[in-house]
Amino acid sequence: MNILSRLLAALTVAFAVVAGGAAQAQSFTPEQRGEIEAIIKDYFIKHPEMIEELQALAQTEKLKRVISENKQTLFESPRHVTLGNPKGDVTMVEFFDYNCGFCKRALDDMMTLIKDNPNLRVVLKEMPVLSQGSMDAAQVAVAVALQDKSGKRYLDFHQKLLGGRGQADKARALAVAKEVGADMARIEKDMNSPEVKTALQESFGLAEALGFQGTPSYVIGNEAVVGAVGVKELQAKINTARCGKATC
Repeated sequence: MNILSRLLAALTVAFAVVAGGAAQAQSFTPEQRGEIEAIIKDYFIKHPEMIEELQALAQTEKLKRVISENKQTLFESPRHVTLGNPKGDVTMVEFFDYNCGFCKRALDDMMTLIKDNPNLRVVLKEMPVLSQGSMDAAQVAVAVALQDKSGKRYLDFHQKLLGGRGQADKARALAVAKEVGADMARIEKDMNSPEVKTALQESFGLAEALGFQGTPSYVIGNEAVVGAVGVKELQAKINTARCGKATC
């Protein structure tokens, strides 16, 4: 039963309760119920925006459920890099691709949010969907992360690769890894390891469950945000997660 059918059924009962109480609701004939449903359906035909709002509400509730069911993997997975305050009161998860132009733009947003929010925790999840070059760069990136539990070297790598000019691929990612002082012999060994494969599979599994098809995409609190929406909107979501309103 879709959301409109469920709503029609619920409103039919509500109409009956208002009209004559719960006992009366049980005594409606099929013809009477059909008439009430026809009236309600006609209303929605004349006000289609209500259906869109209900569908959006249903999608929001679905996302909240998916986030809740995957909370541990989303926010606490040891396979992905944590930046900002590791004990922050709000966590922002970002799914990104090194060849995503919007992700490049969103890099400054992330750095600004970390600077302006000393209690913000940021989790980065590779989502290389654009090309084989993206996948190769992501494998190198996760291998860099395996060497750097503090996240400092990874952040340097991340900024240089994502913020640099041109397409990201294996060669460029390896060059950046070398530039930031990574153990290159270990990088070559780790980038095709089960640990790296599992980390990427985990990110893709979460993105699929959340319905993310592009980057950047975010999870903040119990809300999902798709696209490079900018600092202002992301900050509002952070505030909502922190204090229940857009401005704390």
